[in-house]
Amino acid sequence: MRAPERYFALIPAAGSGSRMGSELPKQYLELAAAPMLQHAVRALCIHPQIERVFVVLAAEDAHFARYDWTPFDAKLRRLYCGGATRAASVLNGLRAMAPVLQPEDWVLVHDAARPCLAQAHLDALIAALVDDEVGGLLAVPVADTLKRADQASRVTHTEPRENLWQAQTPQMFRHSLLLRALEALGTDTPTDEACAIEHLGLKPKLVACDVTNLKVTFPGDFKLAEVILKNLRSELK
Repeated sequence: MRAPERYFALIPAAGSGSRMGSELPKQYLELAAAPMLQHAVRALCIHPQIERVFVVLAAEDAHFARYDWTPFDAKLRRLYCGGATRAASVLNGLRAMAPVLQPEDWVLVHDAARPCLAQAHLDALIAALVDDEVGGLLAVPVADTLKRADQASRVTHTEPRENLWQAQTPQMFRHSLLLRALEALGTDTPTDEACAIEHLGLKPKLVACDVTNLKVTFPGDFKLAEVILKNLRSELK
């Protein structure tokens, strides 16, 4: 008899977020009266199918302990093993998680800077991938016209947008498969977990999401994220 599927989450949160122009790492910038990281943690911790949420922090992180994480104590675990890149942090996190996971357990890797993850997004991702042999990721079909620019910000040509998708997170893969994919890359640095899986010759599944699962990257993104979070809170009441 097949063992029940188990789901764990991993949030790499060791980055500096330099594009925000702030001395405080981006994941700790205030959003809707809480550090941005806390919104991502909450979304994963309250989902009934996720057993545990691991947050990968920089070894010298002095900010995490300044906030109240007690509402998430039942599921939240912190790992002070962040690397120089996102891929290194994920790899270190996967290695640190190994003692409590089985090789076939699912790991949902989620950006600390995607605070607007909805429970419906997680439901859709898990339902679409539970029987998938590879795994996959949330994504949105590209709707805008894409322009390729030169170094002077002049258009060199228009990129065809047919079959193009914008990758989001969580990205969900079996622990052993994702660990093997990241270890196989060596010094190469994939931009996301799906890229590492692709290097094994596999094809991750795209699970349609929507633009509300935005990544907060620039200062102007905060106002939009606050509006989305307000709507999410009203839906949970």
